[in-house]
Amino acid sequence: MQAEKILVPTDFSHTGDAALEMATALARNAGAMLLIVHAEEPPAAYGGGELYYGMPEPATDDLRKMLHKVEPTDPTVRYEHRLITGDPAHAIVRLAKDEGVDMIVMGTHGRTGLSRMLMGSVAEAIVRRAECPVLTYKQPANEAPAVS
Repeated sequence: MQAEKILVPTDFSHTGDAALEMATALARNAGAMLLIVHAEEPPAAYGGGELYYGMPEPATDDLRKMLHKVEPTDPTVRYEHRLITGDPAHAIVRLAKDEGVDMIVMGTHGRTGLSRMLMGSVAEAIVRRAECPVLTYKQPANEAPAVS
């Protein structure tokens, strides 16, 4: 596959790191640039218009610093960072279209059952809506970091 630009969404998880490693290899082999993206969700609004902030999220400046620490595993691969705002699936699909990316490479947490129903699946929504190919990477259980 010929690719000039590969979009890699990150949620700063180990699965996202594994997808970045795969995207880096693809970009290196194709001579493509990586567009490393994090989508910041705005606070939810109640029916009356009040904003619900719930669990405190990192401030935008902190997210920007975290994002700039995410770099390709091969220093020869060109890359850019983007911090976008909105529903992650919609915002990522819109950015992919606006930037004319050739592929999206992203990790998936592989949630099933009730947790998937409650959390939704950003990866599934992106696969359904993106106009370009989407490669999802589910980190094998034997590679997942130990939970303490």
